[in-house]
Amino acid sequence: MPPVLFVGAGPGDPELITVKGQRALAAANLVVYAGSLVSPAVLAWAGPGAELIDSAPLNLPEITAHLLRGYRAGLKVVRLHSGDPALFGALQEQLAVLDREGVPYEVIPGVTAAFAAAAALKRELTLPEVTQTVILTRAGGRTPVPEKEALHRLAQHGATLAIYLSAHLAAEVARELAGGYPPETPVAVAYRVSWPEERLLTCTLGELPEVMAAAGIRQQALILVGPAVGAGAPAAASRLYDPGFSHGRRPGREPDF
Repeated sequence: MPPVLFVGAGPGDPELITVKGQRALAAANLVVYAGSLVSPAVLAWAGPGAELIDSAPLNLPEITAHLLRGYRAGLKVVRLHSGDPALFGALQEQLAVLDREGVPYEVIPGVTAAFAAAAALKRELTLPEVTQTVILTRAGGRTPVPEKEALHRLAQHGATLAIYLSAHLAAEVARELAGGYPPETPVAVAYRVSWPEERLLTCTLGELPEVMAAAGIRQQALILVGPAVGAGAPAAASRLYDPGFSHGRRPGREPDF
């Protein structure tokens, strides 16, 4: 019997699902998808005879019951997650149930919102001599985060922060980050990035609560923070293409112009 496939749907644009994920959807008999987080345009890749089940109103036992039912009936089952299943996807608890039941599965990755937002903004999140680190995180709310990962602590690194699931906590996010980033630090807010209703807002950290309140954005938005977010031409070029920098594929040489 075919394994259950956990597939990352990507951020919303149906063309941003992987080819492997698209093929899995097209072949599926049963698709259990993550409600309003997965674009209907992505579901259009499913075959016309596939059973589609919205998991938004379901709890963990109900979701896994559908996966087990489909597998035991010999169906090709796809569990369709928004973005990438490995990030804030409650993936591991589903896999634990399948492990316990002896059901094989595979995971197909997807494009996460941070990279879709960087593409939409035309920004590189890692810049030479600015930051070489990207932290994917969230603010603590009804779901807490470990104290060592609180935003005010992560802000001390000065890295690029991609803050998920926190649009409704904009004032708290700005307050926590103020201890590590100056008020003029560039910020971008990507609402439903790659969906038809995508909105991209840019501001400074000090302006963030006011800008998000004025826009009425309280959910389904990613917040990017850090000096790389607002950068134009980098202050320093990467050594990767520096004519004088040698590496295993290219000897260094001075330019002849």
